[in-house]
Amino acid sequence: MPFHRILAWISSIFGKRKRFSLGLYGNVNVGKSTLANRISRDWTGEEMSKISEVPHETRTVVRKERVIVKVKDRELDMNLLDMPGIATKVDYREFVQYGLSQDEAQQRAKEATKGIVEAIKWLEHVEAALVVMDSAHDPYTQVNLTILGNLEARGIPVVIVANKIDLKKSRVDRIKEAFPQHSVVGLSAKTGENMKKLYEAIAAKV
Repeated sequence: MPFHRILAWISSIFGKRKRFSLGLYGNVNVGKSTLANRISRDWTGEEMSKISEVPHETRTVVRKERVIVKVKDRELDMNLLDMPGIATKVDYREFVQYGLSQDEAQQRAKEATKGIVEAIKWLEHVEAALVVMDSAHDPYTQVNLTILGNLEARGIPVVIVANKIDLKKSRVDRIKEAFPQHSVVGLSAKTGENMKKLYEAIAAKV
């Protein structure tokens, strides 16, 4: 057998199932946990993150290991990481508006700040990233620029998720225009619309 065919055979056996860590990054309340739950439910039948309208519900990294995603003739073996929302500042008074007591709000703010630091540290351990953005809002924010800048500096493959296309104000084109250097997939993590396109985009990157 020619040497190049031997290499191809070895690659076909061992190369398809190399596990990688996929981190979900983004601002607060853009739908990261909803998306993480959608991916996990699609391929494991289980949800992985708690969802709430109160900002910073996810304050520590939530992991789901061995999520096997099948895309055409490939199987992607990944550890799914739902990261705490990134924010430029955390004000406990924001939580009081949702009915939390001052003590509860201050504790949540402290945990949220710690979670942001943890999410940034995890950049050293992810092999690919989904940067989730709310397609109904202006994507050109300091948080989005900071996240993408850090990922680009580390050479980590990125797919931008333009989430919430089920909303009337959704404008996926605005995100594509803001970040033309990256693959952008418009979808609804809530309804599941276009999830197949996301899986194909992840497969293309890794």
